[in-house]
Amino acid sequence: MEGVLLKWTNYWNGWQTRWFVLQDGILSYYRSAEEVNQGCKGSMKVSAIEITVSNVDNTRMDLSIPGEKHIFLKAPSSQERQLWLVALGSSKACLTNSRRKESVPETCPETLKSKKSELRLYCDLLMQQVHMVKTAASKESGPDLEKITEGSNLLTATCDTFIKTLEDCMQLSSLAISSQEKAHQIEKEINNISKPTIPVMRVNSTEKKA
Repeated sequence: MEGVLLKWTNYWNGWQTRWFVLQDGILSYYRSAEEVNQGCKGSMKVSAIEITVSNVDNTRMDLSIPGEKHIFLKAPSSQERQLWLVALGSSKACLTNSRRKESVPETCPETLKSKKSELRLYCDLLMQQVHMVKTAASKESGPDLEKITEGSNLLTATCDTFIKTLEDCMQLSSLAISSQEKAHQIEKEINNISKPTIPVMRVNSTEKKA
């Protein structure tokens, strides 16, 4: 996916338009679409980012790599923000699934926490998209078929991403429980191992007299 997003630069320049490109698990941005061949101004690995949406501004979304990078973005409209959120979420879910085939997924609490946060985000998106479809279908002038089709497509993409992320959460939880059970079993086995007895040296009475 690619398109224009507003990026917060600093207090002097404020929000500036940038051209963003999401491809092969990398989100890159350029000063404009015409300058794509001149190299990007910055990039982020989708697999590492955390997404936060504003409860006040329905065009705002913040992307961060904890402890490394943080960028503030605005989409031209709430619909376009939803498209970007679904695209980012789908990309992240696909990367997780491909990693799962190659190696054992991470089971650290922070990974599971991040996935739960994504689930809440997609749940909010689903509610917004359902509301959009209901509003378009219940117009007094008649159903807005274009809006209904757009909302339905968004719902389909968001549902797919939600289910993939939910599967990741379930697998991470199962692995975490399995690791705890193994650790408990190892601890139990260690505790059951009897301590080695130290042999007692006895001195012969005749040797003692000598």
